[in-house]
Amino acid sequence: MTYQPPTALPPELLNDEEVQRALSDHDFGVVFRIARERAGISYSKIATECDIKPERVGTLAKGQGRITTFGKIVNIADALRIPGHLLGLTARPWEADEADGAPAGMSPSQNGMHVRRRTILQAATTTGLAAALPMLHRPDPPRRITNTYVDRLRERTARLRRLDDFLGGGDTYRVYVGEVQFTKGLLRSGSFTDETRRRLTALHAEQAQQAGWAAFDGGRAQDAESLYTESREAAKDAGDADLYGNSLAFLAYKTIADDRRAAVDFAEDSCATITARTPSSVRALLYERLAWACAVDGQPTGTERALAAAREALETAQGCEPQPDWSTWVDRTELDIMTGRCWTELRRPLRAVPVLTAALDRYSDDHARDKALYLSWLADAYLTAGEVEQAAAKAGRALELATGVASIRPRQRIDPILGRLSAHMDLGAVRDVLERAAG
Repeated sequence: MTYQPPTALPPELLNDEEVQRALSDHDFGVVFRIARERAGISYSKIATECDIKPERVGTLAKGQGRITTFGKIVNIADALRIPGHLLGLTARPWEADEADGAPAGMSPSQNGMHVRRRTILQAATTTGLAAALPMLHRPDPPRRITNTYVDRLRERTARLRRLDDFLGGGDTYRVYVGEVQFTKGLLRSGSFTDETRRRLTALHAEQAQQAGWAAFDGGRAQDAESLYTESREAAKDAGDADLYGNSLAFLAYKTIADDRRAAVDFAEDSCATITARTPSSVRALLYERLAWACAVDGQPTGTERALAAAREALETAQGCEPQPDWSTWVDRTELDIMTGRCWTELRRPLRAVPVLTAALDRYSDDHARDKALYLSWLADAYLTAGEVEQAAAKAGRALELATGVASIRPRQRIDPILGRLSAHMDLGAVRDVLERAAG
């Protein structure tokens, strides 16, 4: 008989519209709350079976924070007996054991599509996260590589890029590096026309940038630099000025911690690639990276000039203008956040706080890593302004969002702020956040 955990959701809940919507959004706090209210499953049982701290379960159920790491999502799926297809996963191993009768909450057609994939855990461990996501199956290469096949690979790369919205580089690095290696293999041994080779080389450049970003986010600094350099050479070989400029911008971002002047040089070189044909989102991205490099280097005039150029790029964008997928995330909210970050670095809190506050009010908690990072700059700005309690509140919220995210960057940003806050231990709000950080 198959083991049935005490937290298994009954079929009527799995079929409930609100629950299915929450599962689709990976909003597990809603699922936990409904499980307790309508199925009598206590938070303590959920915590035990899902390997989550009891207080964390309660916090999630109140709508505070998100579960973003792949491992925790798998734990929840198994503990609550949520069929994989409801979470964007392949079928869980226990679903295969129930193959003689469709698992709870799964239709017969869904059962036939999903339950025979018995190796999900092994696949996720040995070949990466993408192997666990059926919608990201890589198409087999034809005997002769065509432009159409390269387009399919580029669409796959765009879908994989969405993982970075919710997961940290520690989760995604192997996935993205696997894509780079696959494309490099095609370039070494495939058969194609010169045009197809150029397009495949451009895809290699794009994938290497994404892998480099995951390496940087996950604490692999040397791997990040190597991949960014690889991307620059591939973009140059492909004759893709936009990707070449972006590779320089990535190198600026990575270099900034070690050599601020070199970072500004990289960023200026990236902006020098801009022409009248450069898409507006790419122009905005390159200029905002220059603004950041200038801010960290203590150049307020250069910062303001670059931010103005980035804003003009977005404001003058034509609605019908095609944009590369890798730059479409740059919008007015992202630019406002970068503006606030820059003014925080330049110790101008009266400029930084209003723009960061307004932008973060529009920013979803679903993007836990990024919101935690951006809140850290807001906390920094408040602390510079002498608003210690506000700084503590924002630092505490950043800590909550960063919990479980496979990225080194949020804690790298938050820890120095906590160090500055420790001078105000006489305040209860500060003691509370420092105790939570140490717990």
